[in-house]
Amino acid sequence: MRAVTLLLLLATGIALVLVAGSRGAAVEALVVLLGLGLLALVVAEVLAARRHAIGSLRRQVLLAVVVAVALVLLAVAAFTEAMLVSSEDALVIGLASVFAGLAGVLAGRRVLAGALDDVDALRDGLMAVGEGRRDIHIAAGGGDELAQLAAEANAMIGRLNAEESARRSLIASVSHDLRTPMTSLRLLASAIEDDIGDPRERAGYLTAMRVHVDALSGLIDDLFELSRLEAGDIAWTMQHVALDELVEETVDAMRAEAGSRGVGVRTALAEGLAPARANPEKVQRVLFNLIQNAIRHTPADGSVTVMAEPAGATVEVEVSDTGAGIPAAERPHVFDPFTRGDGARASDGAGLGLAISRAIVEAHGGRIWLPDSTQGTRVRFSLPRA
Repeated sequence: MRAVTLLLLLATGIALVLVAGSRGAAVEALVVLLGLGLLALVVAEVLAARRHAIGSLRRQVLLAVVVAVALVLLAVAAFTEAMLVSSEDALVIGLASVFAGLAGVLAGRRVLAGALDDVDALRDGLMAVGEGRRDIHIAAGGGDELAQLAAEANAMIGRLNAEESARRSLIASVSHDLRTPMTSLRLLASAIEDDIGDPRERAGYLTAMRVHVDALSGLIDDLFELSRLEAGDIAWTMQHVALDELVEETVDAMRAEAGSRGVGVRTALAEGLAPARANPEKVQRVLFNLIQNAIRHTPADGSVTVMAEPAGATVEVEVSDTGAGIPAAERPHVFDPFTRGDGARASDGAGLGLAISRAIVEAHGGRIWLPDSTQGTRVRFSLPRA
């Protein structure tokens, strides 16, 4: 509709200019221009509908120039037939139009050559990515939208590469965590089958098998939960959560384990702490993970502190300890699945606790991070205020 309106305005303007010379000529000119305008629209619709048959962008641009020159020549012929333009003028205009069309094709090819090369580079690069290659870098010569598209494509390739590396690492880590208990279970089962040891020893084998089965079950449950969280498969009931009460309840539940290791646990809660909008069971899961990690990596006579305080539109909770801390090189990876090592604080488990904690916090719209610490480790996360 916009194109039709523009054509009508153009035709009307030209006709009004011609009115001063001859009213009949103005009417004829208006008729000719409207006819050509409608023809141009019909041709444009046909070409747009047959883009697939036309082929490449180069062919489409060339065909558009040819159509434009043809319309000019038709206009000149129509004006000559209506005796609005002399034959000599028509010849000059026609030759000028053909020359302008040829010059336009050459100039257009030169101007569009770089853009079309960028399109080819994008096509070839994305086809290579689709075939499984991840060592692709798409180079664009301009600073236009195609260059921005190439930059986005390169960023996507980088993300795919990182995700595949993470997936390979995850598979290797899962295989490692499954191999150890499976090997032990196989040996224990063979020992029982071969009647190795006395009945008391075989009962011990069964107890050990139960421990390994529980470990495998926990690993599978954690993997399932992490996959659901990362896929956004969440159906939690959100409510107003009094974090001060939830923190106290969780810390009380962990005092026995802390005491068995000679570690003190205390809370430091801001007065009048606003409630958070969250799922209490999931937030408590995060607190259990963080406090348990802190207790495990705090030496005897050390302490773990759980604090909560308001922070603008959020409420922040922090678990800090007086342990050895996390090396700087490992800090960026502590929330990755199966991160291990004393610094990564996952040596006593499968290495999924912090990854699950991050997924839970982010699913609430918060974030989790490691603030700087002069002693021990601090892990802080935020939740939206109710």
